[in-house]
Amino acid sequence: MLVNLFVFGTLKREFPLHKAGLSGAACIGACRTRERFPMLIAGPRFAPMMFNEPGLGFHVRGELYAVDDRALAGLDRIESVGKPGNLRVPIEVEPIEGGPHVLAQAYMKSRRLADPVHSGYLDFYDDRRFKLHANA
Repeated sequence: MLVNLFVFGTLKREFPLHKAGLSGAACIGACRTRERFPMLIAGPRFAPMMFNEPGLGFHVRGELYAVDDRALAGLDRIESVGKPGNLRVPIEVEPIEGGPHVLAQAYMKSRRLADPVHSGYLDFYDDRRFKLHANA
């Protein structure tokens, strides 16, 4: 069974975690969140983080993929789902070029993981400071 997955940060094409998690997945296209969400760059790894606080921040732009259960399980490991502060939640996204909205899964973090904060709220992630390891 395929699941829609919305990615907005290091899982996007041309970013460090894409090959590890989405190299074989079908890209549906560019989308944005239907609701506003706070997304910023934070933590010792300069990671993009979106918080499950609808109504704050911006309509976050990213990419929508169709992934199978196996790929989703691997992505959950990459995103540390199950560890405190690491979530996968359903949200609505809409194509940037227009069209009907769809339900998709998105990875979100707890604010307590956002220390230190390296940016204000963003609507699009294009920062290249992400570190694969905190001490890198």
